[in-house]
Amino acid sequence: MPKCYQLIGVPGSGKSTWVDKQAWAFSCAKVSTDKWVEFYAREVGRTYSEVFNDFMPTAVDLMAKEVVAAREMGRDIIWDQTSTTVKSRARKFNMLPDYEHIAVVFETPAFAELRNRLVRRPGKTIPWTVVSAMIENFEMPSEEEGFKEIRYV
Repeated sequence: MPKCYQLIGVPGSGKSTWVDKQAWAFSCAKVSTDKWVEFYAREVGRTYSEVFNDFMPTAVDLMAKEVVAAREMGRDIIWDQTSTTVKSRARKFNMLPDYEHIAVVFETPAFAELRNRLVRRPGKTIPWTVVSAMIENFEMPSEEEGFKEIRYV
């Protein structure tokens, strides 16, 4: 049975950095909206923040097509989004009902460290109100949601 690794954590918690260091991950399909937003921003010579609002709907569509293609090939998938709520994770379960889902949970760094990490992302500004809301509304994943396994990083 193919696996879907749902990376779960607020922006700046280390999801993308961690997955890029995992040798086993190279054979997986890595899907994210950020990848598409960053690609488009480079193509048009603008920053992530400058294109985010207008391009995000397209990025979501492109990512969904990637998921479908990976599913059709039976590939393992690493889903790199914040996925901080049960509702956001349910969409992933619905798209991949025949997958074994594994939650990979990233601890929210201390306030000062999180601010430092977010500031070190030139051209990729996430409003602190958005990050704060994600922290406040964070829901820990559970086996009852459908996860076969929950890993903590």
